[in-house]
Amino acid sequence: MKIDRRTLICSLLAVAALPVAAQAEHPFYGGKDFVRDPSLIPPAESPIDFPIQSFASSLPAKFRRQLVTFGSAEKPGTIIVDPEHRYLYFILGNQQAIRYGVGVGREGFAWSGEAYVGMKRRWPRWLPPEEMVQRDVHASAWANGMPGGPENPLGARALYLHANKMDTMYRIHGTNDPTSIGKAMSSGCVRMLNEDVADLFERAPLGTKVIVLAPGSL
Repeated sequence: MKIDRRTLICSLLAVAALPVAAQAEHPFYGGKDFVRDPSLIPPAESPIDFPIQSFASSLPAKFRRQLVTFGSAEKPGTIIVDPEHRYLYFILGNQQAIRYGVGVGREGFAWSGEAYVGMKRRWPRWLPPEEMVQRDVHASAWANGMPGGPENPLGARALYLHANKMDTMYRIHGTNDPTSIGKAMSSGCVRMLNEDVADLFERAPLGTKVIVLAPGSL
């Protein structure tokens, strides 16, 4: 595993969910008293399956989901992320892949390495990490978690990346900001249109191999 641990601050991290009663008892977690109840992991899904709005037509053509020729020695079903060019490939075999446009980590938050899909969630709850709670007013308002839904920054689906049987803190997830696709502006997670991550979610079972390429690999 070659992920840079210094960049394990994922701005769109979803790792737990506090019930309403717990929120009432503990209205805010942060600073020296920052606490996460491990019994609340894994994170909750929304009980509501919200409709997914399409934004594909608003993207440049190269970032729209499409079938492409892609030579790879990896087995069909592998996910390959090319942060340099803002693409995610789902390998089909026979030199073909489905290519999706993505948003990636900004300077200082980029990473590369291998992982696998260790968990999947539909309309997941977002719980910002401690560092974000302390530095971001919007995030601090959701220190106990934002319920899944159209306004949630994790979007419609999330694939949680694990390595060596541990959570890497990185995710492939949807976004409520379609304009971020094709840009480097996240804290390391891979963003996709909600309609695209929903498509990938159905194709990629638990255990799917994920490779994030280093710059210059393609």
